[in-house]
Amino acid sequence: MDMIDPFGRTISYLRVSVTDRCDFRCTYCMAEDMAFLPKKDLLSLEELDRLTTVFIEKGVRKLRLTGGEPLVRKNVMHLVRQISRHLESGALDELTLTTNGSQLSRFAAELADCGVKRINVSLDTLDPQKFRTITRWGNLDRVMSGIDAAQAAGLKVKINAVALKGFNDAELPELMRWAHGRGMDLTVIETMPMGEIDEDRTDQYLPLSLVRAGLERQFTLTDIPYKTGGPARYVEVAETGGRLGFITPMTHNFCESCNRVRLTCTGTLYMCLGQDDAADLRAPLRASEGNELLSNAIDEAIGRKPKGHDFIIDRTTRRPAVSRHMSVTGG
Repeated sequence: MDMIDPFGRTISYLRVSVTDRCDFRCTYCMAEDMAFLPKKDLLSLEELDRLTTVFIEKGVRKLRLTGGEPLVRKNVMHLVRQISRHLESGALDELTLTTNGSQLSRFAAELADCGVKRINVSLDTLDPQKFRTITRWGNLDRVMSGIDAAQAAGLKVKINAVALKGFNDAELPELMRWAHGRGMDLTVIETMPMGEIDEDRTDQYLPLSLVRAGLERQFTLTDIPYKTGGPARYVEVAETGGRLGFITPMTHNFCESCNRVRLTCTGTLYMCLGQDDAADLRAPLRASEGNELLSNAIDEAIGRKPKGHDFIIDRTTRRPAVSRHMSVTGG
């Protein structure tokens, strides 16, 4: 039942954006005055459960819930609990999520109770004022309390930080020491050209090759084969004893090993984060109580998965590579 794309890659990882809404407005991700999808266009939680179940039956072994901010979706824990039955049956190896941390104090214990073992928390700075600047609406203390709650509940936390030139580049060593000091991995990510924002991404873009070179002047970084199922390449940091990941869609893409597809909260399936080609799964989902039409639509979509993305950031390419915002696709 495995899903195999035209380039022989097994698709075993599904990322599901349960909402495009977020309680932050991070400057590299969204415009401040965002127009979100009408709630009537969203799949119900029951429909999302049915869709994810079909993907699991077709070979998905890892499922990540994303957004927007997934924990602002009303009654989202009902969906988490429903999907967790596939962990109990052994059909799914891992259920996880990426969050900004703002709601973790409320939900961390229940996430752990549903079988979630680890989560990613997006955090670009430890400076409260800079945090407010980059998120526009965020409160760092609330995120820190959420991380505390997650670790207290037994969740393994990984910190994701987008590397932004002139904003947090000088702070990355401190962020790494802090994360590793709390037993958390840190992954740094290159900013990606998705959606119109209020700033010029060429001013933000920081190649991670430069970040690594800077870190190697202070730390001993050793490449290791550690993988979590995603695109990060990891090193071990001798001085801290922790792991540091690099996600480099711009300087060194990871398309050759891509095992992922992305489902939006409206039932649109994107076979590649960096391309606009997509498949409508909402129509076949609602056309029949059975899943044959839906399964066939998924097969047809996987058959169109491209070899790689079209991301580019430079002074001559002002328009984003894809028009949709990251919050729509879920990263």
